[in-house]
Formats: sequence, C-alpha cells, structure tokens
Amino acid sequence: MKAIVLDMYGVIVKQTGDDFVPYVQQTFPHLNPEEICIPWLKADIGELTSPEVWSEIGFQGDLEKIEKEYLDTIELNDGFLDFIQSVRMRYKLAILSNDSSRWSQYLREKFNLNQYFDVISISGDLRIQKPDERIYRLTIDKLAVPAEDCLYIDDRAENLEAAKKVGMKPIMMNSRNESYAGDMVYHFEELLKRIP
Repeated sequence: MKAIVLDMYGVIVKQTGDDFVPYVQQTFPHLNPEEICIPWLKADIGELTSPEVWSEIGFQGDLEKIEKEYLDTIELNDGFLDFIQSVRMRYKLAILSNDSSRWSQYLREKFNLNQYFDVISISGDLRIQKPDERIYRLTIDKLAVPAEDCLYIDDRAENLEAAKKVGMKPIMMNSRNESYAGDMVYHFEELLKRIP
C-alpha cells in the first residue's frame, strides 16, 4: 500500500451530510428533501456557488453568516488526527470528496487539513462527482501510484464500489450504519490496525 484516499463527510468529519436537510427544515419546515437537495447537488458539481444554494432554498440576509453557522456545526471525527499523524510519513494521502468548492475550502482551513494531504480532489472544483470513475482516476493520477496500491475509505457503498472498479482497495467507514458486503470499520483506531 502506497496511498490512502479519504472521503470527507462521514470519514474525516463526523457529519455525513444527512443532517443538511433537517438543518434547513428547522427554518423552512414546508420544504421537502428534494427541494433542498437540488441546489446543494448543483453546488457539488460547481454549477452553483454555495451562497446561491442558501438563496435558492429561500434564506435571505447575510448568506455568508448563515453558511458559516451551518458549517460550524461540523466536527472532526474522533481519532482522525491521531490516525493521520500515524500514517502521514509512510503513505501518500488524498481527500476525495463530493462538496462545493467553498464549503470544502472553509472546512479544510478551519481544521488545518491541507497540511496533511498530497492531493485534494473536490467535486465542486473538478465538476465531476463520485461515483463517476473519472474523479477516482484523476486522484490516482495525481498521486502517481498504481490504483491497486491505493486504499480508499468512504461511508457510502456506491462510492466504494466505484473505487473497486478502478482497482483501489475499498474499506467502508460505517458511520451511517449501512449494510456492506466488503471490508468495514467503525472508527479510525480500527482502521489503523488494518493498515500495514
């Protein structure tokens, strides 16, 4: 193994993204999940800026403040910092995340994450979203290691399956209590024991 590629939501941070709809519904209880998710997913592929997401949903006023209040509910996952310190000298490291450019940048700066990673692939920057195989291949190419030498950690089965198709070794970080037929861990301590 030469590289470890980590998803952001549900892996590096505790929140899986599943809290966004109920968060918005606290202010707009009449909105259904689809109405909330459509602009959010557009930001994930760079078609909308993140302030435009809040505006399209119906928020008014200081959209940057509204956005920051939401992003500041997000916390690093337990054990992540210990894990990354343990592996950073032995492996190349990458983030591969479906996220808006701005949200990703804010969270990476807030938690000082950029220092740990050799490659950062964000769907909002690349305009390609997991599970599209192209975003995995781009990340592998930037890491300059063979796909079979890359360990890929995600909390969603469809993203793990795509990683497997391009030759990576997938492990689910099961932060969403999903059933999954492949390798699975529940926390970083357990993941560290799986890494040579």
